[in-house]
Amino acid sequence: MNNMLERIQSQLPFLSKSERKVAAVVLAAPEMAIHSSIALLAAAAEVSDPTVNRFCHRLQTKGFPDFKLQLAQSLATGKPWVSRNINEHDAVEIYSDKIFQSALAGLEQVRQRLDMRAIQRAVEVLTTARKIGFFGLGASAVVAHDAMNKFFRFNVPVFCSDDVVMQRMSCINSGVGDVVVLISHTGRTKSLPELAQLARENGAVVLAITASGSPLAQEASLLLALDVAEDTDIYMPMVSRMAQLMLIDVLATGFTLHHGASFRDNLKRVKEALKPSRLDKEIDPFPIQR
Repeated sequence: MNNMLERIQSQLPFLSKSERKVAAVVLAAPEMAIHSSIALLAAAAEVSDPTVNRFCHRLQTKGFPDFKLQLAQSLATGKPWVSRNINEHDAVEIYSDKIFQSALAGLEQVRQRLDMRAIQRAVEVLTTARKIGFFGLGASAVVAHDAMNKFFRFNVPVFCSDDVVMQRMSCINSGVGDVVVLISHTGRTKSLPELAQLARENGAVVLAITASGSPLAQEASLLLALDVAEDTDIYMPMVSRMAQLMLIDVLATGFTLHHGASFRDNLKRVKEALKPSRLDKEIDPFPIQR
């Protein structure tokens, strides 16, 4: 495996936590890594200089200078980065592997970059909300509906719609104590920054799950930044949606833990109440031997 970016990606599961921080910085900005000193790269990854050296040796290079040389050679060849580019002549085994590897690398990068203080603040805002609205368009609408399904169990008024008119009316009717959660991979869909502005003008807190620096991010009261690079030319992007769904799970878990044991007991009662709606799981006494 001669391409350094592919080599880093393939080694992610075997790296230490500190080494994965270095990998995340290099994968996110390989050009920057080429022109960095070992001290600058270590500072960007928030690790020590020796950690960067260990990372380089783990990738079977002779050290940091040799690592930078091989990385530069990989970029110079113009060979696509496996986790970002699908080629139209790829065989099923190739593009399947690329998509799975892309998901693993992308989620790891997102995890490394999450702002834990922003997440904590978001959990606090959601747990005190009078009403919560989840809005997204296109692929992000699916995530908004998933969020509604999770938070609906929490005995708090929840609203979700992928209709722009309904979204606008909900934001106009929002007020102090309400939270509007806007979800967008790019943050550039025109109507979403407008919704954020409407909701804030009416006193609601706007929580944006989107790309940092985007128009939506700039209009939000609180930003949960998800910066995921994806190849959108050949296949429909999935990593951004998975990252959004994972973040919704994090928020829902924080919501549950924040309310304590008595709240979790109530969730158990809800789950028990749903049991009659499901068929019993049958166990085949004579399973087919494969």
